[in-house]
Amino acid sequence: MSLQVVSAVSNSSLLQPGFSLLNFDGHVFFFGQKGWPKRSCPTGVFLLDTKQNELKMKPAFFSKDSCYLPPLRYPALSMLRGNAESDEYQYIIHGGKTPNNDLSDKIYIMSLVSKNSKKITFQCVEKDLAGDVPEARYGHTINVVHSRGKSMSVIFGGRAYTPLAQRTTEKWNSVVDCLPSVFLVDFEFGCCTSYILPELQDGLSFHVSVARNDTIYILGGHSLQNNTRSPTLYRLKVDLPLGSPAVTCTILPGGISVSSAIVTQTSDTEFVLVGGYQSDNQKRLVCNTIVLEDNKIEIVERASPDWTPDIKHCRMWFGSDMGKGSVLLGIPGANKQLISDANYFYILRCKGAEEDKEEELTAQTCSQTSSEDPGDSTPFEDSEEFCFSAEANSFDVDDTDTYNEDDEEDESETGYWITCSASCNIDINTWVPFYSTELNKPAMILCSSGAGHWVHAQCMDLSESMLLHLSEANVKYFCNEHVDLNKGLQTPKKVVHLKKQPMKPLRKKTTMKLTTPAKKSFLRRLFE
Repeated sequence: MSLQVVSAVSNSSLLQPGFSLLNFDGHVFFFGQKGWPKRSCPTGVFLLDTKQNELKMKPAFFSKDSCYLPPLRYPALSMLRGNAESDEYQYIIHGGKTPNNDLSDKIYIMSLVSKNSKKITFQCVEKDLAGDVPEARYGHTINVVHSRGKSMSVIFGGRAYTPLAQRTTEKWNSVVDCLPSVFLVDFEFGCCTSYILPELQDGLSFHVSVARNDTIYILGGHSLQNNTRSPTLYRLKVDLPLGSPAVTCTILPGGISVSSAIVTQTSDTEFVLVGGYQSDNQKRLVCNTIVLEDNKIEIVERASPDWTPDIKHCRMWFGSDMGKGSVLLGIPGANKQLISDANYFYILRCKGAEEDKEEELTAQTCSQTSSEDPGDSTPFEDSEEFCFSAEANSFDVDDTDTYNEDDEEDESETGYWITCSASCNIDINTWVPFYSTELNKPAMILCSSGAGHWVHAQCMDLSESMLLHLSEANVKYFCNEHVDLNKGLQTPKKVVHLKKQPMKPLRKKTTMKLTTPAKKSFLRRLFE
């Protein structure tokens, strides 16, 4: 096992707890940022690039027929294959917290549609379920089992808010353990069935679950009701005959008392468990190897990496499985840093360089890589997964993905979604209204150069007041590429102002002359 430090380039303030990782064809993606997505990446899904020991982010896109995927934290994730031997797979995403701290009960299927050097496109579909639908929750797990040629998903554990009838003003946002029910989800027919097993007495959250064929092993986890981390190891076996499914549970010895651990798969039958907490005030620095063969499970301690002093002495740590035997770990940065919310990151590789070239792993695994929420656990247990968000202009010019109309052959070359100019950045998959007059299409304006062509007002950097003026006034407009050729038409001529002559008054008033005393005396004698 090797531990490697990675540095976040110019975006360290964006790396915060609360994320999930997906691995498609060796490329690692994350979603579930702490806040709502920004304009620079409305999908909230990013490609995680760790080349040259640097952590960089690139936005990913959704196809036209995709649904909206909110940034969910603490969801349950698992790979979904058509069968145990299939090379094609999708990801199941269930539950989690939204940035408003609302819990989700929806389930999504995410698959990779297209990939090239400039653009990666996903399809996200929301599944409608009927029957015993699991309540909204977080901190739970979901696995896929295969039996008799059929597949089903299994949901277990998690936490939810206290029911409304039991809430008080002082504990309005308090959470409780979900009932220890096992839910079987059939995606082919969209139905759910819940099972209550006598062996499962207490609710669990932030536990680890590992699946192979028709068997799921559940170990670790934290119980809010008892405030314990039970070392009990459970084995769930799911039989899928032609009739009703059968679920059985067996308690096995040799479990581990741990919560918020991370599990990564290193071979077809071997997994590595790292991280987590063994008590409220103590991290678990020991690593274990989990071997699944037939109906047996073996958990043995293995050599741990050389943890750095920062990792050993930090109060919390967090991370997620990157796939193919690698784990991304994070610890809080020092308080004396200029950026108070910056974190340090490490990549833990559990396989050698030669083993990394093995074929794609086929066994299913699902581990809850986040940890207890700060609102319902001790400060030490606050080990949320970190997330990435992208502020506008936060990407390097060379690293930012730009849309190219040649990337998708099915997109129309006319209409509102054209490439209007060399600097056009309007994409049907990522566009959001910019002007108050826009609803579901971008505002456009006609350039009068030559035969005329339409351009996007946003690409021309037009203000809303100027756009309204041009749409109401009967004037010609020229886009940024043709403005130099038409300066005479676009620049108004200088107007010579005429001097106005003042109007002469109709009657001119004269000043009254005063009569002197001598003249008065002469006039008096004249009339006498």
